[in-house]
Amino acid sequence: MSPITLQEPFRAVFYAPFYAALARGDYAAEGVAVTLRTGTIPANAKDAVLAGVADLAWGGPMRILLAHEADPASPLRNFGAVVMRDPFFLVGRAPRPGFALGDLAGLTLGTVSEVPTPWWTLQEDIRRAGLDPATIRRVTDQGMAANLAAVLEGRLDVAQLFEPFVTQAEEAGAAVWHAAAGRGVTGYTTFTTTTALLQSKRTEFKAMLRGLARTLAWVAANPPEALAACIAEFFPDMPQPLLARCLARYEAVGLWTADPFYPEEAFTRLEMAMFTAGAITRKPGFGMTADNGIVAEALAPG
Repeated sequence: MSPITLQEPFRAVFYAPFYAALARGDYAAEGVAVTLRTGTIPANAKDAVLAGVADLAWGGPMRILLAHEADPASPLRNFGAVVMRDPFFLVGRAPRPGFALGDLAGLTLGTVSEVPTPWWTLQEDIRRAGLDPATIRRVTDQGMAANLAAVLEGRLDVAQLFEPFVTQAEEAGAAVWHAAAGRGVTGYTTFTTTTALLQSKRTEFKAMLRGLARTLAWVAANPPEALAACIAEFFPDMPQPLLARCLARYEAVGLWTADPFYPEEAFTRLEMAMFTAGAITRKPGFGMTADNGIVAEALAPG
């Protein structure tokens, strides 16, 4: 099999199974050599594939929906689900038992500025809760670290955060009000490649899917401390106990899939959120953007 270059979008705790697959050698165990190309700008991951510097990337399916919005003939496709629940939380300075999304009326919310999906999905939840998301006072131009500081200092009522900011907030006395994962499966992270590469690298990609399935089974069967130890090399500046607490929170909300099949329901929920947010003006549909056939082939018995 040919070696594969895999593009990382950016370094994040919620991508833990992708790092575990590399650290454990689960791709190599299936006979394919995978080299990680590190990344810092999420939007650039798919571009690395299109430019031919990577065979495969992982990242948000929303990038492919945006690509198909711009060009209905886009060759980009998703396959191989890993993160299928929303990794973001709403955090306030003090506990707020019984919080509901409708309670955001009258509050000032700091939303994530680093990437757009968290707001797109949250605004749809807010709409379904009976509140017009356009009426919410939002701080939209600050990063998560700045928003967390503003919550702790009382300059912001509530902030939208992912790990490790959530655990760091709790350590500073703040409280989680809402877990976005509670809405149900949402397409958050899959592999991304092109239709041409899905054919020319099909054998290698199927081997990777078998390796990923091995990883996901191991993650499900082991405590977060084991996962933290496994991926510690990817987070050298984060103490392992902190990393383990972050991973435990994600395990508790069912963030990661049991196997690499991409649930169509997860795609549909993301597509609808992007449509109601105005990020896309049409819905290309699951069949035009995703390929579960390769997953079925890879994981077929025998």
